[in-house]
Amino acid sequence: MPGAESLRFDFASPGRISFGPGVIGTLANEASALGSLALFVTGRDPQRHRPVLESLLSKGLIAEVLPVDREPTVDMVRRGTQLAESASVNLVIGVGGGSVMDAAKAIAALLANGGDPLDYLEVVGAGQPLARPAIPLILAPTTAGTGTEATKNAVLLSEEHRVKVSLRSLGLLPRLALIDPELTYGLPHEVTAMGGLDALTQLIEPFVGRSPQPITDALCLDGMRRISRSLRPAYSEGSNAAARADLALAALFSGIALANAGLGVVHGFAGVIGGMAEAHHGVVCASLLPAGMLANLTALRARAPDHPSLPRFTDLAIALTGREPAEAEEGIAWVAQLARDLGIPRLSQLGLEERDVDLLVERTAVASSTKGNPIVLTPEELKGIVRASW
Repeated sequence: MPGAESLRFDFASPGRISFGPGVIGTLANEASALGSLALFVTGRDPQRHRPVLESLLSKGLIAEVLPVDREPTVDMVRRGTQLAESASVNLVIGVGGGSVMDAAKAIAALLANGGDPLDYLEVVGAGQPLARPAIPLILAPTTAGTGTEATKNAVLLSEEHRVKVSLRSLGLLPRLALIDPELTYGLPHEVTAMGGLDALTQLIEPFVGRSPQPITDALCLDGMRRISRSLRPAYSEGSNAAARADLALAALFSGIALANAGLGVVHGFAGVIGGMAEAHHGVVCASLLPAGMLANLTALRARAPDHPSLPRFTDLAIALTGREPAEAEEGIAWVAQLARDLGIPRLSQLGLEERDVDLLVERTAVASSTKGNPIVLTPEELKGIVRASW
């Protein structure tokens, strides 16, 4: 790794982070300090958050409620932005999973910048910069996985192009991220598994990727240890307070890590697959992660044996297994066993067809996330990841 004299990095995070059991109860007071009329973005049943809604309504803060019942699309964000504009909102609040928070971020950005999502989307759009920060934005996750409350992008599905792509700007970071582990108590087993493995992928890829830095390194290693000790307990006992706090914190760390150090080939695949099949992002990541890790490890050993990412595979193996010393392959085996234990399906069970593989590999090779991979993988190596995960 570079010496201290050559070390240089930038670091971005939400304007403020409030973490702990019960912090969702502060939302109304926090919102009133940032705006007077809010668009409240949440899941398909806003009544799940009745106490939050009532506290916001008691202060006259809610102008409109926008339920999000699926991954946000370009058209959905267009409609949400129009709804917000007609209500003259000056604040956006997102309480929900990653899809809810992505929609809230995209709408807040468009309210500040005007125009259409395709003006700013990467890959399929014009890719224009978002010149202005989003209007004031508060995000509160109700799952522990995506880390969207701490990222500087908003992922949208372009149904026309059959691909998931991002709006990307520092201005998408929320003014306030409220992380209350109690909001995740009692999540279904499969949601716990998908979220935890999504966060794990978002901790591993920045750690071994092209652009690591000291702050994200520390967060990644700590987050891996938390997931290692707490994902199984949270999966089997939904209201295990200590385990839920660990997962919520690990998810937050994963969002900060990917925002600052990038991702890798697993997320490159996941973004493409998300546009081609009705599959949950966390499931896709989990099904690909062991093969993606092994492909990178093998390629680095063969073509870049002095690469600084190589010893990091040993570091993550120690963090995940709790054993020292540990071999790099032990970390990969640990991840593969965890995915099996939590019932993660194979790629072939996610609605993909074998005829899709060539297009999948072609699109993954140029995906934004793939650019953060520690080494450029050949088309045959990319196909190998798919075959091993099929």
